[in-house]
Amino acid sequence: MLGVVWHGNYVRYFEDGREAFGKQYGLGYMDVYNAGYVVPIVNVNCDYKRFLRYEDKVIIETTYTPTESAKINFTYRLLNAQTGELIVKGSTTQVFVRRDNFELQLTNPDFFLDWKQKQGLI
Repeated sequence: MLGVVWHGNYVRYFEDGREAFGKQYGLGYMDVYNAGYVVPIVNVNCDYKRFLRYEDKVIIETTYTPTESAKINFTYRLLNAQTGELIVKGSTTQVFVRRDNFELQLTNPDFFLDWKQKQGLI
């Protein structure tokens, strides 16, 4: 339907939310990269409730979901900024991969444990 935001763009909003979260809380992509890792997405869930029209403004709520596993989990709520209506709920899971050899990390890297401790999560 013309005039409606394409469904795939909502995943881009998730990325915008992750980037803003990372900048605010010291877990940005460059923080991870400089620690020797990359964090590819291995799972995305997007539960559409309503749609946005072109030129609608969106509020992106991004929440880190703690886990003991060597993963970064986020949940998202996208809200229509004008009406406050819930548009989408979703989640992503990222894993740690060493950037030098692309080896999947099965335990939490030290820098991530340090980050969790600074956030009062452990």
